[in-house]
Amino acid sequence: MQKGRGKKQAGLSLGVAALLIAFDQLSKSWIRANLIPGESFPESGFLRLTYVTNTGAVFGLPVNQTALIALTIVILIVIILLLYHYLYVATTLNVISAGLIFGGAAGNLIDRLRLGFVIDFIDIRLWGNFHWPAFNFADAAIVIGTFMLAYSLIRSELLGRACEHNRKIRD
Repeated sequence: MQKGRGKKQAGLSLGVAALLIAFDQLSKSWIRANLIPGESFPESGFLRLTYVTNTGAVFGLPVNQTALIALTIVILIVIILLLYHYLYVATTLNVISAGLIFGGAAGNLIDRLRLGFVIDFIDIRLWGNFHWPAFNFADAAIVIGTFMLAYSLIRSELLGRACEHNRKIRD
């Protein structure tokens, strides 16, 4: 990979992450300033903004250990950075995917370190009183970035080449 191109790609990835962190934090600040915990706007409908404090893990799964979750997020960020640096397949899709994952993880880590919990507010009611657990833009970015990265790796045949390499080593 050329030095100039690598710097542009890193800049794009960090730019995506920075924009996501800013948008995520601004949206959570708006929720904190305009709703009280448990309040929804509108009060009914398919899509609501509901102020939820999440002391658990992803999508509200119960794990009440902020330090453990924060440490896990930091380790994942380091792994992403190492993969980005050493096993990097230079495509625009990978660069944007890494930015989304990194930015989402960082956005939620900021909440955990600053508040001790993550603010979730996107509340989708599927039918009746059944709804998907509330989430935020950082959560959505992590999920979307992960799917984009998986798609990109499958498309680039990197996983196939890695499996083929392992087969040759065993034979």
